[in-house]
Amino acid sequence: MGAMLHSLRMGWRATRTFLHQGKIDPLPLRKALHHYSWSKAGHDLKAALDVALVGLPQGMAFAAMAGLDSIYGIMAATVGTFIAPFFTRCSLTVSGPSNATAFMLASFLLTASPIIRSNPIIFVPAIVFLAGAFCVLGAFVKATEMLQFVSRSVLVGYITGAATLIIASQLRYVLGIHDVDAGSSFFSMSRAIWEHLDSVQWQPMVLGGVSLLLFIPLRRYFRFLPTFAIILLLMSVINWVLSLPAFGGAFAGVRMLRDFTMSDLVFCAPSLEAIGNNFSELLPIAVGIAFLSSLEQTVMSKTISAKTGEPLNLNQDTFAVGISNIASSFTTSLPCSASLTRSMLNYTSGAATRFSGIYCGLICLGITFVLACVPLISRIPHCVLAALVLANAISLFDRKLLRICSRSTPGDAAVLVLTFLVALMMPLHIAIFIGVVFSVSLFLRKAARPELVEYTLDDHGTLLQVSDTARRLPQISIVHVEGDLFFGAADLFRKQLTRIAEDPSLAVVILRMRNARNLDATSVCALEELIRFTREKGRHLIISGASREVYRILRKSGILDLLQQTTSPGESNFFLLEPKNPNMSTRRALLRAQQLIGSSNADISIYTTSSTDHAAS
Repeated sequence: MGAMLHSLRMGWRATRTFLHQGKIDPLPLRKALHHYSWSKAGHDLKAALDVALVGLPQGMAFAAMAGLDSIYGIMAATVGTFIAPFFTRCSLTVSGPSNATAFMLASFLLTASPIIRSNPIIFVPAIVFLAGAFCVLGAFVKATEMLQFVSRSVLVGYITGAATLIIASQLRYVLGIHDVDAGSSFFSMSRAIWEHLDSVQWQPMVLGGVSLLLFIPLRRYFRFLPTFAIILLLMSVINWVLSLPAFGGAFAGVRMLRDFTMSDLVFCAPSLEAIGNNFSELLPIAVGIAFLSSLEQTVMSKTISAKTGEPLNLNQDTFAVGISNIASSFTTSLPCSASLTRSMLNYTSGAATRFSGIYCGLICLGITFVLACVPLISRIPHCVLAALVLANAISLFDRKLLRICSRSTPGDAAVLVLTFLVALMMPLHIAIFIGVVFSVSLFLRKAARPELVEYTLDDHGTLLQVSDTARRLPQISIVHVEGDLFFGAADLFRKQLTRIAEDPSLAVVILRMRNARNLDATSVCALEELIRFTREKGRHLIISGASREVYRILRKSGILDLLQQTTSPGESNFFLLEPKNPNMSTRRALLRAQQLIGSSNADISIYTTSSTDHAAS
């Protein structure tokens, strides 16, 4: 009982130390107040206006991607942008709706149960709240550090597949094909368009085509302009003019977006019973959105911090995006994360402090109140917004990254293709995790393959590689342990050393752990099995060249006591690395081995993975 309580206390101390290392500042905003000035406020206000003119139309487009009303994107661009600067470490990133999270939510809603699809006002806020809660939890347990294991091939495959899926979903609106059950996969959407080509309308095609033609030069040559806002305004005016009787009213039947009112901005208490009944379906998409939001926030924070020189705290930034999602969930809002377009615009527009994001949120809030009172949204043709979504999706195809990922290694190419294909056939929150699991499994497969080469000493003391035809059976074997001894490599480590220890003429195995890293519980258990196996065979195991970290792990786990059980006072089977003389520990281990076998003329062979260690032995 006492041992169990001791273990629990040690576990709690380790957990507390772990959490303390990723300490979260509850309100970094207070530090920006000390030296704030009117000059900085002027720069922040200018940048905020520029970002707001881009953010609101983008939010409407992202809501269209998700198959939701414009208010969802507008509120994400308002609340998310306003809240995040209070808590983020990277002061110039701008949070709000994004391509990736909108894609993921759209994919989920296409395959969700009918009750979820028909009640987005209940379930979308629940998803956003859960995603925010997972981000906050991830920030406290430093889960952000795990994002480094998401390879670029996974992201490129995911974004390419998501963009392809969005093109298929929005193309039918540009063609004027509405109220058609197109399914949830790329192939079902393509089939639906093909089967309803007889329903194509030329008016939406004209408006959508002109919107695409305007988007290309504006985005390429006038990047400083709010492209989305200009095209939406211009095409809405053109559609209104062409709908007048004087022009034949040919465009009068074009479908428009739906207005929202002040009542849509009021928080409605969710149905906890409905959420509870569908929680198992909501949980995976919430985890997927939290994962993607944290990933986007991390990438954007690194990009902006590299330009501003601000120190990074990715856990703090993940905490900020979590709080912004939780706050947004009390409105009809899309999920929020850091936006590449708006963050870079904020930086290039001369923003001085985090207050630019707060001002931007307030400006968006003012515009939102105007749109709620004046029916302007219903003047925007649905096909125009769909065309802008199409253009935005097309811009996500990065030929350079596709070429790099497809040609670098066969593993990268396989991950890219698999993630892309899965994204076309399955919900995106599942596709990205399949890609991540496949990518990590390929990495672990390569990392968990230690290769041991046997060397022996000839009569002149020279190291020679032992061949199968001329093998000498040693009494003492030195085994160099190289690399990471994590759980993936532990089994092979144990099997190979067991095979070496089975040599009938072998008396002592010296485990040289100078270059061993990242021991975990699995590798420690494998080492324990090896110690017991060698003793059952009447042989001895000695560890030499171990670092302080290896010593600490073996001592706390009790393996060091097991290793020393066969020693007498003044003797040891464990020799720490001496940095000033790295070979001294191996020399002492050899003296100990010769003492155990009662001879100073033992044959010695050396197992190693690196030619640089041969001379060191």
